[in-house]
Amino acid sequence: MLQNKKILIGVTGSIAAYKIPILVRLLIKAGAEVKVVLTPAAKEFVSPLVLSTLSKNEALVDLSTNNSWANHVQLGRWADVLLIAPLSCNTLAKFANGSCDNLLTAVYLSATCPVVVAPAMDEDMWHHPSTKNNLSKIASYSNHIIPVEKGELASGLIGDGRMAEPETIVKWLEDFFLSGNQLKGKKVLITAGPTYEAIDPVRFIGNHSSGKMGIAIAKELKKCGAEVTLIIGPTQVELPVVNQVIKVRSAEEMYNACDKIFSQTDIAILNAAVADYTPVIVAEEKIKKQDGVLEIELKKTKDILKHLGEIKTLKQFLVGFALETTNEKEYALKKLRDKNADMIVLNSLNDNGAGFGYDTNKITIFDKQQNEYSFETKTKTEVAADIVNTIVKLYV
Repeated sequence: MLQNKKILIGVTGSIAAYKIPILVRLLIKAGAEVKVVLTPAAKEFVSPLVLSTLSKNEALVDLSTNNSWANHVQLGRWADVLLIAPLSCNTLAKFANGSCDNLLTAVYLSATCPVVVAPAMDEDMWHHPSTKNNLSKIASYSNHIIPVEKGELASGLIGDGRMAEPETIVKWLEDFFLSGNQLKGKKVLITAGPTYEAIDPVRFIGNHSSGKMGIAIAKELKKCGAEVTLIIGPTQVELPVVNQVIKVRSAEEMYNACDKIFSQTDIAILNAAVADYTPVIVAEEKIKKQDGVLEIELKKTKDILKHLGEIKTLKQFLVGFALETTNEKEYALKKLRDKNADMIVLNSLNDNGAGFGYDTNKITIFDKQQNEYSFETKTKTEVAADIVNTIVKLYV
């Protein structure tokens, strides 16, 4: 799986850097082409000469040497993946805040390839709130994080913070490149964001959905090779690079957009927080403030998930979402049955770090046979990967 893959390794100043020669040997043995960039601090932990010899490419440290310029832009474009291993606490903070003071940070900021990081630090540093915040930041930039391991640390303590072993990193990369083709040739429709139901030209009925979760799923689908159409309601979040983006405002517009393209779709993922009700009458002029009670008559919006469930074929896979506050599992399973969906993703507003506005989420997935797949609270990028991986397992 790593045959002819171009892997650029970024090494930072951590004692775990002593494992990188082993990692380079394993990657070369697997058929990969490897180049290495070190931070100045990393030279104190591992020899550039050793890495140059093992990788058969000069290990770079400085932006320029002997009137020669290390083209950081070209390095980031050369690689199929940029692997930062080990990622120190210091360089993590630089990545999170866009600091650029050495060759590696310049390569990171200009890289057009996927970025994967394998953190390494002492347990107290790993659990510090600022470290968690920085990890969430780089995850929100679509960087991938290989989990740390628990064991003996350089301080002599036993705890979390060990960099993943070289063999684990190689296996992670193999799985990563395998996932890049899992949905190749599949056409996927995904909805995201809220809908705004107009009351008058100024006011609307809406909800707190940001669109972050749906956008994260769209990115993950694209990474897995799918042809992605994103139908999205009003949002301030930067839109992903997918095959097609259709912007809508109301539930009616989202219904019509989904209905129009669903027949050409292999997988439909209805993540949007679509309004359940919309005003019967929309005022043509702004409603003036007045004494007394303003009454607005509402009618049900069209049920997109139910409609697609009624018309889907056996070759199509339909995914719904359920955001609940009480009897979560019961309501999610009922929705799964009633809407003829193939999979339902449950969010509970009772879970910390889940729901609207967060950069994290906690989900439980149910399939058509009512099998349950539970996940811990993770960044929305990681949650998106869990959702897409489950779809692949159930559909592909």
